[in-house]
Amino acid sequence: MHAPVDSALLASLLHAADAENIARHVVGAVLTDAEGKVLLLRRTGGDHFGGLWELPSGGVESDETLIDALHREVAEETGLTVTAIGAYLGHFDYLSHSGSKTRQFTFTATHASDTVRLTEHDAYLWADREEQEQVSSSVRSVLGTWRERGV
Repeated sequence: MHAPVDSALLASLLHAADAENIARHVVGAVLTDAEGKVLLLRRTGGDHFGGLWELPSGGVESDETLIDALHREVAEETGLTVTAIGAYLGHFDYLSHSGSKTRQFTFTATHASDTVRLTEHDAYLWADREEQEQVSSSVRSVLGTWRERGV
């Protein structure tokens, strides 16, 4: 079981994003199966960034914490239940479909089963190291941090 994510770290992440005029916060999760493969989801063709493979991720609502949002988004997008949130792996910035400056905060997380139920994506993959190269350079960087730390 992972120790709870430090609340001071979470506050400092949000404070830094606000200081940099980040308009929208997103959370992402590195989820692995029993073989250590990472769950990737493919965005539908007509969606913003259509066809891109990504980590389970989604927007933080105004009334929720980063941790609450991570639990909700993973459940909504994959049907998986997050049982613990582990290490903070870093963030990256991008422009949303509406042009808002967006920051994705990514964490490791454990989950109860490997049975994925998609709701917003058209495919999923438990990706080995080579298959993980299909993601954006920003997500590749986060996965590199994850591999380096061995978390």
